[in-house]
Amino acid sequence: MFDIVKELGCSFPNVEATTRYDGSPVLKVHGVFMAGLAMHASAEPNTLVVRTEFEEREGLLEDAPETYYVTDFYRRYPLVLVRLSLLKRDVLRELLAGSWRMAAAKRQKRSHDANENPPAVQHGGIDLA
Repeated sequence: MFDIVKELGCSFPNVEATTRYDGSPVLKVHGVFMAGLAMHASAEPNTLVVRTEFEEREGLLEDAPETYYVTDFYRRYPLVLVRLSLLKRDVLRELLAGSWRMAAAKRQKRSHDANENPPAVQHGGIDLA
């Protein structure tokens, strides 16, 4: 099922399909996390995790709780969990576009602030670099 995510995600500029430290597939923009399979035990199987603004996440959770959810583990991060089996291709592309914008913006900020900030670290298995 990640094949469709990979196909759509890699259509955006500078997106690389790679694997996380645990071997699970992820998409990154210049090394910055964009989307991947949710691997934490609190997530349901076949769940995608994508970047999203907190306000947008609340709207998604309210509008389609059968498709979108968040667990306590992921709640503190600007991410939303998505049940891939319930997602239509056009909606997936839209989610990935928003996640791509956030990852690209983070990458730009990281490049700009490279000398001022230490490198990103993993927090509970989520590398938001």
